Amino acid sequence: MLDFSNDPHLRYNILTGEWVLVSPHRTKRPWQGKTEKTMDEQPPSYDPGCYLCPGNTRAGGHDNPNYTHTFVFTNDFAALLPNSGNGSFEKGLLKAHGERGICRVVCFSPDHSLTIPDMKVSDIEKVVELWQREYLELGRMDFINHVQIFENKGAIMGCSNPHPHGQIWAQSTVPQEVMKKSTQQLQYWNTTGRSLLLDYLEQELIEGERIICQNNDFVALVPFWAVWPYEALIIPRRHFSPYRTNDTERKAPFAAILGI
Repeated sequence: MLDFSNDPHLRYNILTGEWVLVSPHRTKRPWQGKTEKTMDEQPPSYDPGCYLCPGNTRAGGHDNPNYTHTFVFTNDFAALLPNSGNGSFEKGLLKAHGERGICRVVCFSPDHSLTIPDMKVSDIEKVVELWQREYLELGRMDFINHVQIFENKGAIMGCSNPHPHGQIWAQSTVPQEVMKKSTQQLQYWNTTGRSLLLDYLEQELIEGERIICQNNDFVALVPFWAVWPYEALIIPRRHFSPYRTNDTERKAPFAAILGI
């Protein structure tokens, strides 16, 4: 009998088709690694040296408007560029090709001291509405095939500025991880006629071991195949499909998924 609490084992990731090594007994080893200190000092509501605060000049030389809610702009130091060359390179085992895209920065609030958990619900709604508008606008562009909205929170995650903000990366190529998950979900649908994530969610709700929180619309849980110490899925209870052939027929349906 497999003991999940003590025995090394492999767990299957239903979204990628890959196996993940789990070594639960290693959590009992002595820990002498880095311990982060709690930040006791409250940041100011406005920082004259912050390049994301209203009215300030950004590092790229552009001036921010005196925005009062959300603010979005094209990243001054974008990882992807819309006019990047689309040529290719191949020399023996060395291969490369150009990648076009657009990177934008989303300021959640003009208040430098806030993060999303500290904001009013009405102000968070404005952030979500902005995400929706940007997703649709970027997704309509003929050279964009994938739009990713995300936030790197904290210096340890590579966040370069403490002002409450996130990013949007829109690019020509669908990332490999997304492609693997889409393939797995489509294969499951073609085989069973059911949503992979909704079936998985139903099982997790019955077991009740990995549920973080839930409401009438979403469930947050630790996936059975989690790799990172703070890994979670937020799965909607309702079924959505990005592809429709008409109002009644759904083609290649996928449940929405957000990795944190």
